[in-house]
Amino acid sequence: MVLDPTGRHETTAHLVRDAMAFVLAGGRGSRLMELTDRRAKPAVYFGGKSRIIDFALSNAVNSGIRRIGIATQYKAHSLIRHMQRGWNFFRAERREMLDILPASQRTDDGQWYLGTADAVYQNIDIIESYSPEYIIILAGDHIYRQDYGIMLKHHVESGADVTVGCIELDRSDASGFGVMHIDENDRISAFFEKPADPPAMLGKPDRALASMGIYVFATKTLFDVLRRDAEDPTSDHDFGKSVIPYMVENAKAIAHQFSQSCVMSGSEREPYWRDVGTLDSFWQANIDLMDPVPELDLNDAAWPIWTYSELTPPAKFIGAPGPVNVDQSMVSGGCVVRDADILNSLLFSGVQVGSKTRLERAVALPYCQIGDGARLSNVILDRGVVVPVGLIVGEDAESDAARFRRSEGGVTLITQPMIDALEA
Repeated sequence: MVLDPTGRHETTAHLVRDAMAFVLAGGRGSRLMELTDRRAKPAVYFGGKSRIIDFALSNAVNSGIRRIGIATQYKAHSLIRHMQRGWNFFRAERREMLDILPASQRTDDGQWYLGTADAVYQNIDIIESYSPEYIIILAGDHIYRQDYGIMLKHHVESGADVTVGCIELDRSDASGFGVMHIDENDRISAFFEKPADPPAMLGKPDRALASMGIYVFATKTLFDVLRRDAEDPTSDHDFGKSVIPYMVENAKAIAHQFSQSCVMSGSEREPYWRDVGTLDSFWQANIDLMDPVPELDLNDAAWPIWTYSELTPPAKFIGAPGPVNVDQSMVSGGCVVRDADILNSLLFSGVQVGSKTRLERAVALPYCQIGDGARLSNVILDRGVVVPVGLIVGEDAESDAARFRRSEGGVTLITQPMIDALEA
């Protein structure tokens, strides 16, 4: 969907006014390795100034949804601080709210969130206090732009009990997702959670239809299903493992194709959605932003990605004693780059780059300090890493793997404890 800024919500405004978004943001994201040692996956930095969760939240706000709950659990401090700093513009007098809902052992059994469905179930009383007619369940850890109002409209018009957002993937990439079969009316006839051998789509033997972790329910229907699930001792209390398969068997479950509600500015070749759950996919999605015409257009003012914007001075380039060479790269505010080569790289806020340094296909998270003469390629630098003078990474795979975290795809993650171990 290419936006028409003059009439974006014309047919869905009355629906989104009565909707609440519930964002599941409690997961660690263990496949991101040390990147999530200090923060949950939704709080991981992305794109030069944002966090991953900003995409789901921005989609909700841009869609016209002004009531949002965020369930947190694993190492939530960084995420909660980001919410407080960057998402504090909601006004209760306008029926707006953003509630942060940590796992606080709210049930009589004193349990943490047992699964994604239980995270919603434990907060039923809070949701009820806002009286939404519809609930949109969102994963807080994907990169995409979507008008949820269009999906909500599809849900209502189809008479569905649950609508599942879905996207086509290569079968080889689909084993980490819920995979479904649908009929000619988009009704889901079978649902398989993370199958080892994902079933193919009808007529597309190399493709599978995968769940995006987005679900739309009427509020009453959702509460009834969650209460039934909470009383089932055999349940995993998870949407993908328990609730959605139950709905497919016992209710009307409809698939909503992402292509129908994806927001595109006009420059993208196809709908963009990424699960940045591994070091390789995280690195690649950030590096893809360096393309002259990127697959994800972050410059689209009609559908902005809202976030906490630090007050930083403009980036500064010092071409002495030699020249500065910056090509096909993004350099954020507060960065200082001395005579160095920055090629196809992304520098977050406040990164300091020393003299005679070369960065190629590097993703440097905020406030890294890169010493003189370093040569780094195909790397991710965690926030605040101090790179020693003359460090070389990306030229000797065996040496990189011995010192740092090297992925299957050849990306090297560098954290401060790894640097400290070198100097011990």
